[in-house]
Amino acid sequence: MKKKLKELEEKIKEAHLGGGEKRIESQHKKGKLTARERIHFLLDEGSFEEIGMFVTHRSVEFGLEKEKYLGDGVVTGYGTVHGRLVYVFAQDFTVFGGSLSEVHAEKICRVMDLAMNNGAPIIGLNDSGGARIQEGVVSLGGYADIFYRNTRASGVIPQISAVMGPCAGGAVYSPAITDFILMVENTSYMFVTGPNVVKTVTHEEVTSEELGGASTHSTKSGVTHFSCANEIECINYIKKLLSYIPQNCEDEVPAIPYAPRAGDEVRLELNSIIPENPNQPYDMRDVINGTVDASSFFEVHKNFAENIVVGFARLAEKSIGIVANQPAFLAGVLDIHSSQKAARFVRFCDSFNIPLLVFEDVPGFLPGTDQEWNAIISNGAKLLYAFCEATVPRVTVITRKAYGGAYDVMNSKHIGADMNYAWPSAEIAVMGAKGAVEIIFKGEKDLKKKEEEYIEHFANPYRAAERGYVDEVIQPSDTRAKLISAFKMLENKVDKLPKKKHGNIPL
Repeated sequence: MKKKLKELEEKIKEAHLGGGEKRIESQHKKGKLTARERIHFLLDEGSFEEIGMFVTHRSVEFGLEKEKYLGDGVVTGYGTVHGRLVYVFAQDFTVFGGSLSEVHAEKICRVMDLAMNNGAPIIGLNDSGGARIQEGVVSLGGYADIFYRNTRASGVIPQISAVMGPCAGGAVYSPAITDFILMVENTSYMFVTGPNVVKTVTHEEVTSEELGGASTHSTKSGVTHFSCANEIECINYIKKLLSYIPQNCEDEVPAIPYAPRAGDEVRLELNSIIPENPNQPYDMRDVINGTVDASSFFEVHKNFAENIVVGFARLAEKSIGIVANQPAFLAGVLDIHSSQKAARFVRFCDSFNIPLLVFEDVPGFLPGTDQEWNAIISNGAKLLYAFCEATVPRVTVITRKAYGGAYDVMNSKHIGADMNYAWPSAEIAVMGAKGAVEIIFKGEKDLKKKEEEYIEHFANPYRAAERGYVDEVIQPSDTRAKLISAFKMLENKVDKLPKKKHGNIPL
């Protein structure tokens, strides 16, 4: 028995070495952790249980039968983060460049199936050179097996992808289907075709970082939700993200008992946030942070489509999702990218029972040929569809402007919002006073006076309140208390969509 135990110990040591000391050293020189180190920092101490440690590939072509590594380039298993069950796979770049083989894919599929069957999040730590070319179509089939499971798991369990190295070709589509993507600056990249192919086909000279680095995808394409300075920051972001979301679509949002302190719900600083000049910008994050629990706001997609702010927070120690127009950037208008960004976030929150809070200050949709020719109509409709479809508790606070179709889209009463509040500074109308007057009184003189009349009649929240479109006009300082009360009232809300296979969102 001693001999057999020794053999087991040696195999475990071999598996832990991956591609060997030299390749591990090379990984470290690039500023990257190994697959096992990443899992170590992600999971609670001592909680990781590995699955498939001794798996090896079955290939016999191109000399692969002479080169085998235990685990075959991916470490898979389960453990806990802050005491909650998660499943994880981490690709090992030290073994065949982390390339995906038939059994590599089978290992990933195995933990994905377990995650689905047991209702727990799946976290993928991606660091791979792509499909293992020597295996041909078998490795491509492995990718498709993973994509299929990503799609089946969507909306059932949270799926998080951390890109910590190369992710190219077909490999990018698995992270793209998942709920959140994190990338590490200077060491990770994602693209369908690399710089060499781009140069051959389009004659563009571009580096991997410029084409598909963390900065590119967090600011220009919006593919990644978080751009991280290093791998430890990336792992910490994953842990923080998990703290706001439930285990699965049937679980409740994380919450801990809340005991309010005297005077804590009144936030007097909110009374002075809105400038006297209705065209002067302010930072909507000040409104958010002045309303939610202290230091609890966790912004998502921060550097993309900055005219809208989305993220998670806690209100009375219970997780909520926040969507807010940002008047400090492009006056808070809705455009193609902001509509896509917000729609995706709204649908995630609705999938996982996370109540939605909307702060509204929107002058309308961004005009121009660029927006129209690139389908602002169908893209704006994505956000409209997402809110209409959402059955979670939904509350809106109009802080200032709510003009035109954008008023409807931003979680108005008409599309199913449960409670709608407005500050006294709210302006709810078809359009701004100047544009309205120029249409209504076209050709007449002394439009300035007409403009003042229009402002007096329409640029306020009271017409909407008279109609019941706004439930209450409130003092800004009372916003937190009103929201806590509203979400408490709505916590047992039940709303069912009509029976259907699924809707047809305007993609």
